[in-house]
Amino acid sequence: MNRAKIVVILLALVALLLPVALPWIKTPLILGTAFGIAALGISILIISGQISFGHAMFVCAGGYAVAFVSRQWTHLDSALLLAVGAATGVVLGVVVGSFVVRYRAIFFGMLNLALSMVLFAALGKFFNLTGGTDGLRLERAPFFGMNLERDAFESVLLVVGVLLALLSGWLVQRYLRSVAGQALAAIKTNETRLEYVGISAYQTLWIGYIISATLCGLSGAIFAIAQGLVTPEMGYWVRSGEIVFVAILGGVGHPVGAFIGAGIFEFVKLFAAAYLTGAWQMVLGFVLIAMVFLAPRGISAMLEERTTAKREDV
Repeated sequence: MNRAKIVVILLALVALLLPVALPWIKTPLILGTAFGIAALGISILIISGQISFGHAMFVCAGGYAVAFVSRQWTHLDSALLLAVGAATGVVLGVVVGSFVVRYRAIFFGMLNLALSMVLFAALGKFFNLTGGTDGLRLERAPFFGMNLERDAFESVLLVVGVLLALLSGWLVQRYLRSVAGQALAAIKTNETRLEYVGISAYQTLWIGYIISATLCGLSGAIFAIAQGLVTPEMGYWVRSGEIVFVAILGGVGHPVGAFIGAGIFEFVKLFAAAYLTGAWQMVLGFVLIAMVFLAPRGISAMLEERTTAKREDV
């Protein structure tokens, strides 16, 4: 068993067993799982050499879709609401990606940012529909047909979130190892050569973009269900920056990196906010600076390099 699989198993066990000893940590773990799924989506784009500074719009869209649907059909199951969030990511990814993927580098990143800020502004303006800056509240929906109290509901949501994280990571790994995934990575190294061998760079990046948006939409659904509230802040550029931060921190060499980064992000934010109120962003900045010097390719890449070095020594 390689080190990446061991890390995956350890992360899953920690997420599922730690709340038994520390019940208060259940919500941060759920949010960390949601962040990890969103960062996994961003990682797909980073592998292609593109960074989106506006992918929080898919997180926000997924969350608001869940809010609208749950308010319209109050007894709709939470499992179906998760599917609604992911489906919203698919639809929006198809539409937005159809023209965004024509651009590269800073133009790609800034166009995504501009679109996310348009969504942010629209959600704040249409108060009668979106609740404005106050957002929309969600009633706790049944989970798999069961009406649960808050503690039991969060326990089920945590288990489902971990399972979705494992499934998402496995599917993304399969995708990246496929021909389509290898072609996506080739966009970063030599896009012209990719076109010469008859593979459309536009279509390749578009598919990657849709997968990325789907994961972010699913993440937004988890956020909405866990918090019972959606606000325009979910789509603000700061949230996009946090997702990119998590992806870079964990590394894009292996899907597990997104969840390592999310775990560290939530841990640092939680304790820095408790002991350094108002300065936790500065602490996160120092963590990122340290990572640039100590592990520029992210934590997952550092673990992989150490594993390779040990095998060579043997």
